[in-house]
Amino acid sequence: MKLETKELNWAGNLEYRAIELLYPTSVEQLQEQVRTASKVRVLGSRHSFNDIADTSQTLICLSKMPEVIEIDDQAMSVRVSGGITYGALADALHTAGFALHNLASLPHISVAGAVSTGTHGSGKAHGNLATAVSAVELVLADGSQLSVDRSDPEFNGYVVSLGALGVITHLTLDIVPSFAVQQTVYEQLSWEKVLKDFDTVQASAYSVSLFTDWSGELIGQTWLKRRVGDAPNDDIDQGRFGGFPASTAMHPLPGADGVICSEQLGVAGPWSDRLSHFRMDFMPSAGAELQTEYLVPREYAVQAITAMRELSSVITPLLLVAEVRTIAADQLWLSGNYGRDGIALHFTWKPQQPAVEAILPEIESVLAPFSARPHWGKLFAATATELEALYPKFTDFIELTQRLDPAGKFRNEFLDRKVFGA
Repeated sequence: MKLETKELNWAGNLEYRAIELLYPTSVEQLQEQVRTASKVRVLGSRHSFNDIADTSQTLICLSKMPEVIEIDDQAMSVRVSGGITYGALADALHTAGFALHNLASLPHISVAGAVSTGTHGSGKAHGNLATAVSAVELVLADGSQLSVDRSDPEFNGYVVSLGALGVITHLTLDIVPSFAVQQTVYEQLSWEKVLKDFDTVQASAYSVSLFTDWSGELIGQTWLKRRVGDAPNDDIDQGRFGGFPASTAMHPLPGADGVICSEQLGVAGPWSDRLSHFRMDFMPSAGAELQTEYLVPREYAVQAITAMRELSSVITPLLLVAEVRTIAADQLWLSGNYGRDGIALHFTWKPQQPAVEAILPEIESVLAPFSARPHWGKLFAATATELEALYPKFTDFIELTQRLDPAGKFRNEFLDRKVFGA
């Protein structure tokens, strides 16, 4: 359909420039739409805060494509339609007795969109969401279909692909047996004590999140998601790092209602209801917000956190909340954790975009000694030249893109600035 009204992203900070938005209902229709388009991008759940999904011509949304969830209990995998959300997939998998290894903080996001941007969950031993991908099915610029799996020597370039290679119609993901999780929130742990033994804190649960505004000596909230049946780690429970367990359901934003968050207070429940921070049936986080995130090698965790605390006078006035999480290394070419275990420094900003964008160069300058890589779907200042230096396979990805899409049908202003401008 021709766009006659404004189409905005989830946060409302971006108006898409495309002249039409198409909703294919079959792979065949999608192939024809892609083949005849001059410029095309895919619009997922609109949870990107920059123009990575935008284009000047044709946007395609896969939400009306047939929903596919095909479980192979022998191969321990599931084949899914790219437009499905993690919330819908998680419910279906749990009902069938299976699980994904991890979830992002929001179950509302589409699988293909999250995978394409290297979005992650949390856990010292767990890779980002894209590491579960074992096969990718694409519609290419000429309308043809392509399937690649881990046997392809370039497979790691196809997964975190920024939408530059084609339209992802289906993905095959690794699955594991379903498991139960208990979530407990602690308030006011000591920064001094946590930073003295950061690895112990991050290893204290299946997933650990530290929420802070970067000011003061205490961490606002620490969320522990513990897999039922795992060996207990009592360091935080016994007060080694200070603080105390919350007595009511908490929200990461101070003063916000914890009812919209995944169940806490140590009540055991399915992974599908606990690994994300927010419930599928509520607006997550603040709604009207902006986001930025940097992935830093784990060996620099303490230095990077200390640097952000020292920059509090610049950051805190514009901040709703920040989060620190841990992610395991992978081999996906454009992943923020390519070749290195890391931490994520996540910033949820007040909806004041000019002011936020004005301080991003300063934050990135402070984090530069730690080889910080920005999340592809959030606000950041780094140029293609700066990003090329951070990704050993950056040039290989450009070559792969140019081979699959020589006319640049899937290129847009974002890719020109952040990838091809190198």
